[in-house]
Amino acid sequence: MLTRKQLELLDFIKTRMDVDGVPPSFDEMKEALDLRSKSGIHRLITALEERGFIRRLAHRARALEIVKLPEAMEKPGFKPRVIAGSKPAPEPVVEPPRSAIPVEAVHALELPVMGRIAAGVPIEAIQSVSHHVAVPGSMLSGRGQHYALEVKGDSMIEAGINDGDIVVIREQTTADNGDIVVALIADEEATLKRFRRKGSMIALEAANPAYETRVFPDTAVKVQGRLVGLIRTY
Repeated sequence: MLTRKQLELLDFIKTRMDVDGVPPSFDEMKEALDLRSKSGIHRLITALEERGFIRRLAHRARALEIVKLPEAMEKPGFKPRVIAGSKPAPEPVVEPPRSAIPVEAVHALELPVMGRIAAGVPIEAIQSVSHHVAVPGSMLSGRGQHYALEVKGDSMIEAGINDGDIVVIREQTTADNGDIVVALIADEEATLKRFRRKGSMIALEAANPAYETRVFPDTAVKVQGRLVGLIRTY
């Protein structure tokens, strides 16, 4: 038997998947159920998974799958209640057909891929160029040098960054709070995380509740660049 909160969350997930085709994010679930933190959502998700109602898929953002529903929800005519805070699906906008842009008209540049960057537990610092990748010129943000890195790990999946993605980085040594950056820790380890400065300390935040925020003295963290684009191969 499910608790009220577990049933509300299952209703909300099913409704959003019926409307949008994808599960809601942890932030959306937290807001919809009026919880103070995502840890409460994590506990509810775990309880639903243990009871066999949902399944989590590894290494994918918003990776939830409904396996079964409570008997009451399966009865004909049952319509899950939309919890306050969810938004109705917008009316589709039908645009007139447009001509495809010729490939040669798209300005592209080749960037060096400087090995792998950890989106998880930090790995070795960035090494030499492994290969090059073509990047649309519109993806390159502002002036300065750019390079690319292959993502290793799943700590940034809720920011839409998956294992195996190629991230485009603009070289810079400073960052604003909330920027996703390449951070070099103690001149030895490089990682891709969200940057937060708290006085003389630097917090490197993951976008996956399975990973803890790591905090270092600002003297131990060097910003190597800021995320400006992402390339995914299917």
